Amino acid sequence: MIMKKLFSMIAFVLTTVGLSAQIDSTAFMKQLCSVEGISDVKPLETTCFKEKYVMKIEQQIDWQTRAKGTFGERIIIGMRGEDKPTVLVTEGYFANYGLNPNYEEELSRMFDANVILCEYRYFAESVPQPTDWDYMTVDNSLADYHHVRQSLGTIFKGKWISTGISKGGQTTMFYRATYPDDVDVSVSYVAPLNRSVEDGRHEKFLAKQVGTKQERKAIKVAMQELMRRKADIMPMFRNYCEEHGYKFYLPEEDIYDYCVLEYPFALWQWGTPVSTIPSKDADTKTWFDNLMKVASPDYFAYPNEFMPFDVQASRELGYYGYDLKPIKKWASVKDTKGYLKAIMLPDSLRGYDFDSTLYDRTVKYLRENDPTHIFIYGEIDPWSASGVCTWLDCKKKDNMRVYVQPRGSHKARINTMPEEVKREIVDRLTKWLME
Repeated sequence: MIMKKLFSMIAFVLTTVGLSAQIDSTAFMKQLCSVEGISDVKPLETTCFKEKYVMKIEQQIDWQTRAKGTFGERIIIGMRGEDKPTVLVTEGYFANYGLNPNYEEELSRMFDANVILCEYRYFAESVPQPTDWDYMTVDNSLADYHHVRQSLGTIFKGKWISTGISKGGQTTMFYRATYPDDVDVSVSYVAPLNRSVEDGRHEKFLAKQVGTKQERKAIKVAMQELMRRKADIMPMFRNYCEEHGYKFYLPEEDIYDYCVLEYPFALWQWGTPVSTIPSKDADTKTWFDNLMKVASPDYFAYPNEFMPFDVQASRELGYYGYDLKPIKKWASVKDTKGYLKAIMLPDSLRGYDFDSTLYDRTVKYLRENDPTHIFIYGEIDPWSASGVCTWLDCKKKDNMRVYVQPRGSHKARINTMPEEVKREIVDRLTKWLME
């Protein structure tokens, strides 16, 4: 968010899970096994925690009625002490990365805290069977997290912190607005709050606001150069897609255009230096390689492991649109409206209409309340165009704060902030955790 592109930066997949050297069940493991609904508790290797486990917790498919059945949501727990703070990671996608022995969250490291990493419903090992997409809703996911909090609150007695990155940061925001008393502190990283399927603010941000005028011009020139060379690049593009087994819902000629349209968003999102754009006299292979590095067609290919997100984006999370004008004279694509459903979703999942209830409810909560909640954004990250940093005024609030890292990208964190700002954030969090 995307948020989904966040995972192109951490695309390693753990094929093996090292088990802890301990053979006998510890007292803590026995506690976990005794929690109602917890099953398949397995120890994990860890370099960061005293003990670490992966398990399943039983969740309702539909939190309005248990008659729809249940499924197992994967959670990963790193334990440092039952009386220490606990970081509840409201992941928006997969939890695979949590299996890494070196896994640790920024906040758990700062405050010597436990971690509970929750995989989002309908992703990886947390998919209900049969899979009814009507129940892939934000409110159902929030009820999942609320259930985790209630169940494991019997073990972890210290302060609770909810946090997440990108779509996970959104989830933290929605979770706090829906269950405000579940946690003591919330930290949302680079979390957009989109008001429609094609929000509209991102195109203006990319065209007129991000970076310098010279940088924006260089990117526009690059997009046009990629389109001028389209006929020469297409054979390489087709071979690349064939070699990688990519399939698309649209013709490859259109997918190429969308890769070029995605180019400025992807470049700014990850903070790729504008200086890496090839010169106009560079050979065509150099231009092709640059496009594949910045905006590869894998983003538009199916089968798509991020499809659960695409369903939610079209239904209630919203997304961004594209400005076709800079490349329209060369493009085979004539109109980008509705591209998310057309490119990302099969026919069977294109029937959901966007509902702004979640957006409206969250905006109302943040304006009318003052939770102990910190928002972190990157200045050049296009997702900041629809972030709360664009409208949330915290001047009259005692608690809630928004921080924007100068020239920061989607990788903005507390530790990437200027030292003075970082100290302010840490001091504020420390105060909340000691109250």
